[in-house]
Amino acid sequence: MTAATLLPLTVAVPLLGAAVLVAVGRRLPRIASDAVGCAVAVGTAAVAVTALAEVAAGDPYAVDWVGGWRPDDGGSGVGIVLVGDPMGLGLAVLISLLVVAVLVYSWRYFDEPPRGHAGSFPALILLFQAGMCGFCLTGDLFNAFVFFELMGVVAYALTGYRVEEPRPLQGALAFGVVGSLGGYAMLLGIGMLYARTGELGLAQIGRRLGPGDPDALVLAAFVLVTAGMLIKAAAVPFHFWLPDAHAEAPTPVCLLLSGVMVELGVYGAARVYWTVFAGTGGIPASAVTRTLIAVGVVTALLGAAMCWQQRHLKRLLAFSTVAHTGLFLIGVAVLSPEGASGTALYVLGHAGVKAALFACTGILLDRYASVDEHELYGRARELRLTGALFLLGSLALAGLPPFGTALGKAVAEEAAGHEAHWLVAVFVLVSAVTGGAVLRAGLRVFGGAGPRPGEEPEGVEETPGDEEPETTAPLGRIPDTMLAVPSALLAGALAVGLVPTLAAGAGRAGELFAGHETYERAVLDGLTAPPVTVTAPHWTAAGVLLGLLSVLLACVLAVLGVRRPSPGRTAALLAPVRRLQSGHIGDYVAWAVAGLALLAVLAAPGVMG
Repeated sequence: MTAATLLPLTVAVPLLGAAVLVAVGRRLPRIASDAVGCAVAVGTAAVAVTALAEVAAGDPYAVDWVGGWRPDDGGSGVGIVLVGDPMGLGLAVLISLLVVAVLVYSWRYFDEPPRGHAGSFPALILLFQAGMCGFCLTGDLFNAFVFFELMGVVAYALTGYRVEEPRPLQGALAFGVVGSLGGYAMLLGIGMLYARTGELGLAQIGRRLGPGDPDALVLAAFVLVTAGMLIKAAAVPFHFWLPDAHAEAPTPVCLLLSGVMVELGVYGAARVYWTVFAGTGGIPASAVTRTLIAVGVVTALLGAAMCWQQRHLKRLLAFSTVAHTGLFLIGVAVLSPEGASGTALYVLGHAGVKAALFACTGILLDRYASVDEHELYGRARELRLTGALFLLGSLALAGLPPFGTALGKAVAEEAAGHEAHWLVAVFVLVSAVTGGAVLRAGLRVFGGAGPRPGEEPEGVEETPGDEEPETTAPLGRIPDTMLAVPSALLAGALAVGLVPTLAAGAGRAGELFAGHETYERAVLDGLTAPPVTVTAPHWTAAGVLLGLLSVLLACVLAVLGVRRPSPGRTAALLAPVRRLQSGHIGDYVAWAVAGLALLAVLAAPGVMG
């Protein structure tokens, strides 16, 4: 089978697996339904890996017009197209491998479900996988919206999976309302593009928009579609749903939310720009760069500051994800193949590290019924392997060579430095603060380092981490699967930085991803892309030194943090910012609307001026 014929299977196999589990899962014992879910996820991963190997060895674009509905000679068409390029297929492989890790981790994580509900969780995870893989591979803007909504709806259900408790439902409701607002914005932008071009395919819209100068309608469509993607990416000021959802979602779900779903928002914004708006009739590159850098810097700095202030470990990791989303946006914003390939490597490494950290946090929750850094002070000394994995993950998050996070950070910050030298300092600072916050928590929880943490200062609201465990009884012995998963994830993140083939593949993927005309010709004209000769991302002395500097700063911050028993003045200064995370859905919607206006203000000068 060719890569093109494998593309529909990447979406169809998990959909079929979910349907089977819904139909017969209630009649199966839990071990059987979990085995079916794992088998389907592994099969999907095998399909995605095979398709990626095909495009890596031959034509880099695998194009499948579903049902044979190809466009006519003028490029017009109503068919659904799936496009597998190295970037999209690489993300599909990442998604599938993370789904396998989640299902294996969940095997011994939850209690026995009620009779007749054994297949519900793996079925939802497989639906989530299908939505995310479809989003990566679609070449049609409307179908991107369909897959966007599919993975959103399933994510809402997974966030509120423990329906018998009020807090998960509250987190899922906030997530659902804000996510739906993003979907409405995206759909409205798609409608505007359809009114202008009469097309829904990414390549067709991009060809119909040029030549010519962009106008207010094109600007409005760009702002609306990009805003929908940035809501999914949890960029500031669209980010408020993310910490609430992570705090209440089952820990295995957090592995997917922070590991890959949020990053798909960044991928979607970049994909739509390069395929639709990068032509002569689209949005000027200067406007896009200015907009994404501004949003990225604010997201990175605010996320890092809020990460440092958390004592609830799942919220701490969630704000770390917000901060790294900002760095990913900066890497993409420079609109160069180097920025795209560096960000791709960064995403790969971050996925493994962040998922491993959440897996370790899940062990703490089920062992001690808490994820409160203060409450857990010194209690987890007995969990030596878990503690070692958590501390190693914190250093990898800060950018410790030779992890993939360090290589991706080095390549992305070098590309960003060509745009503005001060952006390198943002990468170093944000990596240090987020890694230092996680390291501080690990030293306290697993080592009992420093004096026992004190109470929050007056006027600062506490965010304790007392949670209901996701098993009815505390774990006595940690299951081997729950330890094997974070170990494998960290090993994968290390491989991203050490295996030259992965770096070379990311370099080729970035070069093709930034090729507007190459994508058009491959999809609409059936032309084979010309050979791509690129310098593979590689370690440099400057990249290694900046990575070590980030790690050193993270260690210094962690030591200072554990030596200070109370939060100090910084918490009081950031108290007004913390209060913005109010938990009120109306506040989050207001900030999302303000974010729409901000994007329009940032992008308009390059278009309307």
